[in-house]
Amino acid sequence: MKYKRILLKLSGESLMGAQGYGIDENRLSEYADQIKEIAGLGVQIGIVIGGGNIFRGLSGSKKGFDRVKGDQMGMLATVINALALNSALVAVGVKSKVLTAIRMEPIGEFYSKDKAIESLNAGYVTIFAAGTGCPYFTTDTGSSLRGIEIEADAMFKGTRVDGIYTADPEKDPTATKYDDISYDEILRQNLKVMDLSATVMCRDNNLPIVVFNMDKVGNLKKVILGENIGTYVHP
Repeated sequence: MKYKRILLKLSGESLMGAQGYGIDENRLSEYADQIKEIAGLGVQIGIVIGGGNIFRGLSGSKKGFDRVKGDQMGMLATVINALALNSALVAVGVKSKVLTAIRMEPIGEFYSKDKAIESLNAGYVTIFAAGTGCPYFTTDTGSSLRGIEIEADAMFKGTRVDGIYTADPEKDPTATKYDDISYDEILRQNLKVMDLSATVMCRDNNLPIVVFNMDKVGNLKKVILGENIGTYVHP
C-alpha cells in the first residue's frame, strides 16, 4: 500500500449535491461508503471538510459581517458537516470521531496532535472540525496544518473536477489537465488549487497533494491504490 496515513480534504460545496444548499443525503452516503472502502484497506484517515454549503466567512464579510465573526460562523458550519459525516460513517459501521479546534465538548473532543494520532492508530476515521480555530485561515490551510501535524503520507483534495488544469475547466473549455505539477509551478502560474498559505505550507513541509474528483463514486479507492487519475503535486 502506497499510503498508510492520509489527510482527506472534502469540499463543503460538494455536500450540497444537486440541491444548492445544505447537505444532500445521497452525496453524504456516497462519501461515507467511499471512506469505508479505503478504511477497509487499512489506511488511516484524517478528514477536514469545508463549510461552504452552509456559510463561508469571506463571502459573509462582503455582505456586512465582521470578518472575525464571519469566519467563526464558517468554523461552526464545518462542525455541522463534520457531525453529519461522522454520523454517516458510524451508520455504515466505521469507527469515527470528531476533534474540534475550538472547545465544544460534548459535540467533539478538543484537538491535539497526540490525541489525533492516538485516534488514528486505534483505527478511527478522525474528522478535524472548526478549521484552525483562528479567523483569516481557510479550511485549505487547516487541511495543510492537520496533514503536517498527523504526519500524513499525502493530502488528498477531493473536488468537483478531476485534477489541476491550466485554467478553470468549468469556465474555459480549452483548459488542459496536469498529471503532475510542482508546488513552485502552481505558485508561479497562480493556479487556484488551494489558497497561497496552504500551498506554501505543503511545499515547505514536503506534504504531497493529490487533487481528484471525489464526486465520482469509486475514485477515492482508485487514487489511494495509485491509479493515474487526478493530479499529483510534488516538490
